[in-house]
Amino acid sequence: MQKEVDDYISQFKEGYFKPLSLIARMTEELGELSREVNHTYGEKPKKKEEAEGSIALELADLMFVITCMANSLDIDLEEAHKAVMHKFNTRDANRWTRKDTEEK
Repeated sequence: MQKEVDDYISQFKEGYFKPLSLIARMTEELGELSREVNHTYGEKPKKKEEAEGSIALELADLMFVITCMANSLDIDLEEAHKAVMHKFNTRDANRWTRKDTEEK
């Protein structure tokens, strides 16, 4: 995914936005995702004139911006993902009730 995003961004002279601009874009995309989730699962229905949105596409927009941020800072998201999963698998190993344990 990172290479595909980099190939796309690399065709433009402007390149990646600066980190603070990317944070602003992430905030915008998170707001759009929040709006769709609220319309779908929350108490705020869409107005009749509002176009139908997609939670999946809003998540993908957010992933695109996160990937841009990682690429611009030379962060390998695969390695970062492995590190965070290691953290959750060790720090939180016994925090939640596992499905494979019997209740007594």
